[in-house]
Amino acid sequence: MSAPIDDGGPAYPCQALDGQGLPCMAMESGMTLRDYFAGQALAAMTAAPDYSKGPCNHAMAERAFLIADAMIAARKGGPQS
Repeated sequence: MSAPIDDGGPAYPCQALDGQGLPCMAMESGMTLRDYFAGQALAAMTAAPDYSKGPCNHAMAERAFLIADAMIAARKGGPQS
């Protein structure tokens, strides 16, 4: 069994508001920091000249998440590879 993936927590956490604009007990977490980092990596990859000639595919998405995982590890002072 593999260890759970560290998603970095919410990218843009905020407290939900009720109908009167007052804070609710629930928190809105939205996308994870891992998803945000992967999206940024994928955007950079698809903008690069060598990637623009081919379709965005599963391998590129996997690479984007590998980059995101490395960014999360780097934020925590984790190992560099």
